[in-house]
Amino acid sequence: MSNKPNIVYFVADQMRNDALHHMGCKASITPNLDALLEEGVSFKNAYCQNPVCVPSRCSFLTGLYPHTTGHRTMHYLQDPDKPNFLRTMKNNGYEVIWVGRNDIIPSDCGKSDYCDVYFDGRVYENRVEYIDQDGLSYHVDKEAVDTSVPGYYSQHIGIITEEQAHTGGHMMNDWIAVESALKYLQERDDPRPFFLYITISYPHPPYACENPWYSNIDRSLVTKPRPSAMTLPGKPSMVKEIARKQNLSDWGKDNFIEMRATYLAMVSRFDYQYGMLRDKLIELNYYDNTSIFVFSDHGDYTGDYGISEKVQNCFEDPIANVPLLVKPANQFACEPRISNALVELVDLTQTVCDMTGIQTEYIQFGKSLLDTLAGNEFHKEAVFCEGGRIHGETWAMESGHGPESTYWPRLDTQSSEGPEHTKATMIRMKNLKYVKRLYEQDELYDLDNDPQELNNIIEDPGYYNEVIKMKDLMLTFYQATGDIVPNRRDKR
Repeated sequence: MSNKPNIVYFVADQMRNDALHHMGCKASITPNLDALLEEGVSFKNAYCQNPVCVPSRCSFLTGLYPHTTGHRTMHYLQDPDKPNFLRTMKNNGYEVIWVGRNDIIPSDCGKSDYCDVYFDGRVYENRVEYIDQDGLSYHVDKEAVDTSVPGYYSQHIGIITEEQAHTGGHMMNDWIAVESALKYLQERDDPRPFFLYITISYPHPPYACENPWYSNIDRSLVTKPRPSAMTLPGKPSMVKEIARKQNLSDWGKDNFIEMRATYLAMVSRFDYQYGMLRDKLIELNYYDNTSIFVFSDHGDYTGDYGISEKVQNCFEDPIANVPLLVKPANQFACEPRISNALVELVDLTQTVCDMTGIQTEYIQFGKSLLDTLAGNEFHKEAVFCEGGRIHGETWAMESGHGPESTYWPRLDTQSSEGPEHTKATMIRMKNLKYVKRLYEQDELYDLDNDPQELNNIIEDPGYYNEVIKMKDLMLTFYQATGDIVPNRRDKR
């Protein structure tokens, strides 16, 4: 029997860091994740490397920044010859169990190179999909689409029945994914250590949840959203245009509160499902020798700035600052706490390498979290997030969605050749966040004095020296990570 630790990635889709109770959200109910603090670390300042699914996942499953591999949009997955940590773990003696969402490997590529077991959660005996998978209207009957309905583009549904939750689209997939993972762990008979990569769809919109989680959220404790981008002169044109097209300004305060309450209910259900997995690991005597990583690929606006869901080239904390909780196996030193260290999802791969003694067959750019888990509060001077496209990259647009799609306000705006879909990069260091934009005004926020990122102070001369320093760090970042010499020489 190997003494190497088991590794678990329990991954949410679109969960913001401030949706956890222990991060200060009074309305949130996350007892299982809160309890992780008794033996692990929750990172307050963890950042994804791209604020949408595919580029983020391609980043944290490689240890490479998105610009290094060209992963900046939803429709560019990994080529078979590209680095992938699932395959690295499999090739180094781990049983790799992949359950849930893909968003990494093209459908015409087999999964056998990447894992020993794969179950996507979409096929289940005697169960059918209730809500369609293509992101089309969730608010009205498709035979009578009326996009002028107030809140049509909010993606809010609200309460669903238990039957719908277990027979309805990605809502069903989560339950099947968790149940399948637990069943496999119960029945597995393999002496190898395992790497369980389980990816949950919640709390990705549509915003919908069943009881008891839906009713458990105290609406009086739910915070109101940040002001609409339409009222904030320094915000980027992307969020302004999406806010205009979603047209939620007259939707009403109560509806926004209900949307945010439903979202928190989805987070609470995710917490419950994590608790199911933790309890199974304890029951099977895996828990002590298992390092658990709970995190999300990116966040969600949930009404902040007057918009829903996410966007490819903006970096406000609701979508860029993600939960990251780590409970290391008992053999690794850990000082349980909420850590203020600046960390990135790109750091996960090197952390697991250090825990397992495995080294990737390529250069990666993450920094191991082991010292930080042990109590060191300094990890990195700065963290980065990036996205968008240059003008002319029409192939990088996400086409195929008309006004009947609830994603249309974002996707149509992303097709603009104006400033909206500018290529952009964020750097966060200490209390400052700077965004370099290619086709429009840069952004600068003092998070101590303006935690909601409402006032763009890029033209304030008092911050001149800080901006110069961050620009220099960003240049160094791109110079150090911009390309990689292939690890395999060509024959001459």
